[in-house]
Amino acid sequence: MRRALLLLLCWLAVLPLPASARLTGLAENLPHSKTERDLAQIRKSGELRVLVNQSRNSSGEIKGQAIGVEYHRLRAFEQYLNDNSRDGRKLQLKLIPRAKEQLLDALQRGEGDLVAPGELLEAHAGQVVSASAAIRRDVPIVIVGSRGNRHYRKLEDMAGRVLVLPRGSAAGEALREVNERLAQRKQPAILVEWADPSLAVEDVLEMVQAGVYPWTAVEQPIAERWARVLPRLRIERHLVVGREDDMSWFVRRDSPMLRASIDRFIAGYHSPGDQDAVFQRVYRRMYKVRYPLASADRKRLDKVKAVLQKHGEQQKLDWLYLAAVAFKESTLNPAARGAGGATGLMQITPSAARSVGVSNIQALDNNVRAASLYLARIRRQFFASQQLEEHERMAFVLAAYNLGPQRVQGLRAEARRRGLNPNQWFFQVERVAMEQLGMGVVSYVNSVNKYYLAFEHERDLLEPRTGRSAARD
Repeated sequence: MRRALLLLLCWLAVLPLPASARLTGLAENLPHSKTERDLAQIRKSGELRVLVNQSRNSSGEIKGQAIGVEYHRLRAFEQYLNDNSRDGRKLQLKLIPRAKEQLLDALQRGEGDLVAPGELLEAHAGQVVSASAAIRRDVPIVIVGSRGNRHYRKLEDMAGRVLVLPRGSAAGEALREVNERLAQRKQPAILVEWADPSLAVEDVLEMVQAGVYPWTAVEQPIAERWARVLPRLRIERHLVVGREDDMSWFVRRDSPMLRASIDRFIAGYHSPGDQDAVFQRVYRRMYKVRYPLASADRKRLDKVKAVLQKHGEQQKLDWLYLAAVAFKESTLNPAARGAGGATGLMQITPSAARSVGVSNIQALDNNVRAASLYLARIRRQFFASQQLEEHERMAFVLAAYNLGPQRVQGLRAEARRRGLNPNQWFFQVERVAMEQLGMGVVSYVNSVNKYYLAFEHERDLLEPRTGRSAARD
């Protein structure tokens, strides 16, 4: 009985959060595509619809320059198909970004012709899809921590430790098997926390480098790629989770000619040697998040917590969002001075403060009051729609705080025109921002979001249980 209970607990430990389940649904209950779209139909339509993993690691593009690992390969495949067209018809790629755990279900529903995940992805029972020839063979999933973390000799030594995994990670199933072995030895499970849906694999790695998360497990090529721009990561190549597997693309089983073309292309394709040049140049100079609850930072937060809570409650804003903005803007320094007259803890400008009727923003209380009023007005006037999920709503508010609400609304309109979700900032509207404006506003929202999630993770330590803000309830 005890052994059965332990096995059940281990199994539950690696299940993703229910929100993920609501997003993906059960594969066996999904409708199959009723319209055949093999290569002949794709050529006739003039468009190859590619479902891509929405992460920046897999499919990101900045001002026309690729940072996603699948970008060059997909463009080369587009050229390959066009070079081998018998009637001279040209195909164009249409990239359709989806959360990794939604890709194969979307393919099966006929929302795309091809899935290019850029990570390990395994089809489940009931999904009528077919994997291509291997793009990369025998890929291990390895443990990744930060420099200074404790060394472990073998994976089982991490019993009782916490791994934070991005949604859709192939490590989840592998850890279930590891935990079954640990249960047989009467050892505690390796605990899994599934990261917030706003965080892709690259975001989780950045949080690990910062010390916000202790450990993660990712495909070794992805870890090695990001270690070039996140130098405090430490890859534990000897700690392999599960068995090595192949990275592949996927098509529906009723597309054998497309599958055959993909296999022939992969057999002759070689990645360009400089394909990561833009990626490294962009990310090496980007702002990197740091741990916001180190001893000195925690003391600064304690000094301003009361005023953040007061104005957060008055404006029905989660005070931890205000804390995250303050940490990003001023590192919680009420005396900070910035460009363009930005002042104080929240780095609000005098003109923005005057627009909400606040003066003397050098005073801490006025500074936070002005910023919270300004954020609340943006939310009320531009992002009050019930179609917005709250976390996405705040992402739009933060983007507007940095960029201006009218410009953010313009990005949403462009996202809608391109078939992206205008009500989702992360990985959807931010994709338009990256392509049109660069990484500035995207980096800003991501950083504040990561600080918010770091604070949220420690909410019980930061506020008494009887003092939860109204916005939180």
